Amino acid sequence: MFYSFIRVLVRIILWVVNGRPHITHKDRLPKGTYILVGPHRTWFDPIYYALAASPRKFSFMTKKELFNNPFIRFVLNHANAYPVDRDHPGPSAIKTPVKLLKQGELSTIIFPSGTRHSSEMKGGATVIAKLAGVPLVPTVYQGPLTFMSLFSRKRVKISFGEPIYIDRKFKTDDAGQQQIDQQMQAAFDVLDNELDPTFHYVDPNQKLHDEYQKKQASEKNQEEQDAERLAKISKPTVKK
Repeated sequence: MFYSFIRVLVRIILWVVNGRPHITHKDRLPKGTYILVGPHRTWFDPIYYALAASPRKFSFMTKKELFNNPFIRFVLNHANAYPVDRDHPGPSAIKTPVKLLKQGELSTIIFPSGTRHSSEMKGGATVIAKLAGVPLVPTVYQGPLTFMSLFSRKRVKISFGEPIYIDRKFKTDDAGQQQIDQQMQAAFDVLDNELDPTFHYVDPNQKLHDEYQKKQASEKNQEEQDAERLAKISKPTVKK
């Protein structure tokens, strides 16, 4: 009841502020539960995704910090959101959405990059889709990137791609994950081009974007160094 009420209220507010969004390929949405996946471009794109796919209801993977505020926590809990530690995701980051998807009532929305300030994909969505037995549906948002810019009345555009089905026997190792990542990215590019061939996303918070890039580069470098050390330790010693 609360979810339906909030959905109507938010739809009215966004219609007054920005007008009716342009939605394409809604016919591609599966009848059962699924995972909407897309590039994370603004804090309110999950709201537009959920409204565009209505009447299907959704659960939301939300950073745990938002649950610290009692009022926001109340709203999130009643809007089918669940907390996730983005820096150190535990087993619940997989188990919770899998459980919700298997129940057959709520679909979910996941951004493979995990943040608006990075384009590097992570493998959670693929694993969840495989375990829950549901498809990934590529989705893109084009439009204002800040709440105030919604008042410019620049029209919001949402488009859905063809579902990507993950076979239960599919290996979600590095090679398998790279295959799905490439498939998703190709779908995002096609959808973006269909909506606007001249579209190019630029992070409105360039400082945070640069910080994330440096952090990811540092983590990748550390992983490579650890792999080299492990290889040296594991290398058999040749007796003379």
